[in-house]
Amino acid sequence: MELLEAISHHGIVRDYSPQEVPRTVLHELLRAAAQAPCVTNRQPIVFCVYQGRKRLRNYSDRIKAHLLATRAPSFELCGPDEMLADPAYNAFYNASTLLVICAKSTTFDPAEDCCLAAENLMLAAHAHGLGTCPIAFARPWLTLPETKQELEIPLDLTPIFSLVIGYPAKPVVEPSPNEQEPEIAVWKSGD
Repeated sequence: MELLEAISHHGIVRDYSPQEVPRTVLHELLRAAAQAPCVTNRQPIVFCVYQGRKRLRNYSDRIKAHLLATRAPSFELCGPDEMLADPAYNAFYNASTLLVICAKSTTFDPAEDCCLAAENLMLAAHAHGLGTCPIAFARPWLTLPETKQELEIPLDLTPIFSLVIGYPAKPVVEPSPNEQEPEIAVWKSGD
C-alpha cells in the first residue's frame, strides 16, 4: 500500500469483532510506533497494552462514571450525559486491545512524540487490515493515581494518547479522500 493512499484512506473504526490481535502483530505495530521521530531525540515513549474485552468493558464503565462525576467543560465533545449514562455504550467500541502511549516525565514536551508514535501505529495497523480509534476522553481516568496503580502504569509515566486496535466487526467502507484544500492562515516566502 502506498503511504499517501494509506494516509488518505485509513479511517476510524467504532465496532470491533471479538477476534484478538495476535501478540506478534502487536509487537510489529509497537516497533513501527517506536520508529516515529522524536522532537528532542530522547525517545520518551513507553507503551502499556491491555487486552480482553471484559477487562476493557470494565474500564469503559469506570471511565464513563468518572466523566459523569467530574464532567470538565473541556470534555464536552464526549457527547451528552445520556450517552455516558447508557449501560450499552462502550467507550472502547467492543475492541479487545487498548494501547496507552505514555511519556516519561523526565523529558521536555513529550506529547508531540507520543502523537507521532500514535500516527505511525495507526498507519501500520491499517496496513495489516486492522482498525484503530483514538479514545481521548480516557485520559482523565488513566491519569488518576489510583488508576495508574491498578493498571500498573509507573508513576513517572504520563498517559498521553490511548487508542483501541482490532479487527473491524464489518467491512470498512473506505472514506473518500479529503478533497478539501488545507486552510492556510499564513504563508510567507522570500525575504
